[in-house]
Amino acid sequence: VQPVESGGGSVQEGGSLRVSCKVSGAITSFFNSKIMAWYRQAPGKQRELVATITRLSSTTYADSVKGRFTISRDNAWKKVYLQMDNLKPEDTAVYYCNDDSGQLSWGQGTQVTVSS
Repeated sequence: VQPVESGGGSVQEGGSLRVSCKVSGAITSFFNSKIMAWYRQAPGKQRELVATITRLSSTTYADSVKGRFTISRDNAWKKVYLQMDNLKPEDTAVYYCNDDSGQLSWGQGTQVTVSS
């Protein structure tokens, strides 16, 4: 089971991006059993949990992104999304998806760069 992230890029402060994750190699029931999550890792910092989402779309967010980021999922296509609005330079990081325990294989992530 391998998450594959995409959709990162470079934007100016205040801009928006949507990153996507496709969980390859998983059957639908396995994906649906997972609380999925987005993490990020900035240069020189530890990986941190950004947002989580259950099968029925209950969500949680880190305080630093609450009100600006929205996590969603498509259970039929085994995809997870992160809509990021009002981006700040401190959001610059490599973004990864995994389950909420980090038990799946880690993908390569997708780079998000926010300039001031």
